Amino acid sequence: MSEGSKGSSLAFGQVVIGPPGSGKTTYCHGMQEFMGRIGRKVTVVNLDPANEAMPYQCAVDIAELITLPDVMENLKLGPNGGLIYCMEYLEANFDWLQEKLAAFRGHYFLFDCPGQVELYTHHDALKNVFAQLAKWNFRLAAVHLVDSHYCTDPGKFISVLCTSLSTMLHVELPHVNILSKMDLIEQYGKLAFNLDYYTEVLDLSYLVDHLASDPFFRNYRRLNEKLVEVIEDYSLVSFVPLNVQDKESMRQVMQAVDKANGYSFGDQEHRSLEALMSAAVGADFHFTSTLAVQEKYVQSQDRAVEEEMMDL
Repeated sequence: MSEGSKGSSLAFGQVVIGPPGSGKTTYCHGMQEFMGRIGRKVTVVNLDPANEAMPYQCAVDIAELITLPDVMENLKLGPNGGLIYCMEYLEANFDWLQEKLAAFRGHYFLFDCPGQVELYTHHDALKNVFAQLAKWNFRLAAVHLVDSHYCTDPGKFISVLCTSLSTMLHVELPHVNILSKMDLIEQYGKLAFNLDYYTEVLDLSYLVDHLASDPFFRNYRRLNEKLVEVIEDYSLVSFVPLNVQDKESMRQVMQAVDKANGYSFGDQEHRSLEALMSAAVGADFHFTSTLAVQEKYVQSQDRAVEEEMMDL
């Protein structure tokens, strides 16, 4: 994987990003197990210097290079400043990362990244790390996880859309946005619209109208309209629903990511016509996956209504 060597083999993988608590580490654990069962050799790389309890088998750990507690103690920095320093330190020590990754040639890589949002929207250190990986013939897709409970709050959902768009433009990688923890969405409350409205980011004017019914947000209608215009003008943001406990949901996410980073069209693993076609008709399986989750959600809501009626 020497820099600029045209003859070196390609390496495929995912950089798993997203805010704290969105389920990045759980996703890496679940995807490592799922891919392992279908015969794919997977290496998980922990790039989060604050990550101590890792449920997955970690092959490369940034803690061998630098840790957040050490930085905070020695440099008297807070957690945010400490994380930025750690990423800049990693950027300054590419040779360490290259040596560690070289031991897993031929593997599929999952990079578990820190949860500080600024690292993906403003700061360049991680972006430069991803760019360096590309020079080493890594073909990566950014998997951006967002907690699905934001769908139940229109104001927060607009914020999530803006953050996702900013991340996509800044990171400059093929991008798959994920609504994580879909198995818990029914606990967060009733959705204002069908689930496909949120995953496909349909006409957001309805969302602005819904916000206007809230006395607090009514005063910010013009601001929300302009934010929505920006999101719709770029027309980039959409989501794939994920329940990490559901094998079918994991398969559909894997297909979306494989299409994004080009793994579906390589010569590794079996490459049947069916695999190529499933990647080519991405919109179809996006709709199918959303429909399946929507049906479960509706059934759950129906059961809740029935229980309320029985109590009455």
